[in-house]
Amino acid sequence: MKKLTVKDIRHMKGMEKISMLTAYDAPMASLLDGQGVTALLVGDSLGMVILGYDSTVPVTMEQMLHHAGAVSRGTKSAVVVGDMPFGSYQVSVEQAVENGVRFLKEAGCDCVKLEGGVEVTDAVRGLVRAGVPVMGHLGLTPQTAGQLGGFKVQGKDMDAARKLIADARALEAAGAFAIVLECVPGPLAEVVTQAIGIPTIGIGAGAGCDGQVLVTNDMLGLFERFTPGFVKKYMNLAPEIKEAVQSFLNEVAHQEFPAEEHTFASEKDFHSLLDE
Repeated sequence: MKKLTVKDIRHMKGMEKISMLTAYDAPMASLLDGQGVTALLVGDSLGMVILGYDSTVPVTMEQMLHHAGAVSRGTKSAVVVGDMPFGSYQVSVEQAVENGVRFLKEAGCDCVKLEGGVEVTDAVRGLVRAGVPVMGHLGLTPQTAGQLGGFKVQGKDMDAARKLIADARALEAAGAFAIVLECVPGPLAEVVTQAIGIPTIGIGAGAGCDGQVLVTNDMLGLFERFTPGFVKKYMNLAPEIKEAVQSFLNEVAHQEFPAEEHTFASEKDFHSLLDE
């Protein structure tokens, strides 16, 4: 399998659907990459599904780089997208460029993703000028969900819809190569997709986008705290893991594990060592 690039993703618009899943470590990245997923997002969602935070806000650059590096090492084909955490690009263009470059140099990512519309276009321009490809993120932006009234569908009225379209066009003009649309009414996401020349990747945004992304832990049923309404669980692994753990505990308690086939044998009688 050849290594995909952000240019490949951009050229997929109108040609074939883009698939993106989250990954936070090398083994999972290798599994997903081997199945032909287009892109792997090292999302700041790791704050909730991996690190146990209540939101994505506390996630640091160091944590993101640590996990992004692992994903890059486990990936051969997919485009690796590093999610810029809250506070890593809001202060200044210089800060955004410095941190964006770190995702490429230190973690081996192919590009970065950041949240926001018109207000982040200066940062997008600076990153692109510095050679850091940028994926945008509009609609529900988890890092600033409090300002949006919580984790709710965005763009439900005409004014909000106009702003979403304007933000998408602004990100495209600033140099973004693709945009994630999260929790946006399907008909609006389809219009946004038609309004711009770069791909849209939906999450809770209907089938009219150029691609789809899900949090892998959600779609595999590994994250039990809550499941967003737009998630389809392709498997429900948590109960199976619990059942396996209970089997292990029971077998240990009843001395059924390890059995002979799980034990290294020896012809020597080591009990004589007790008398030495």
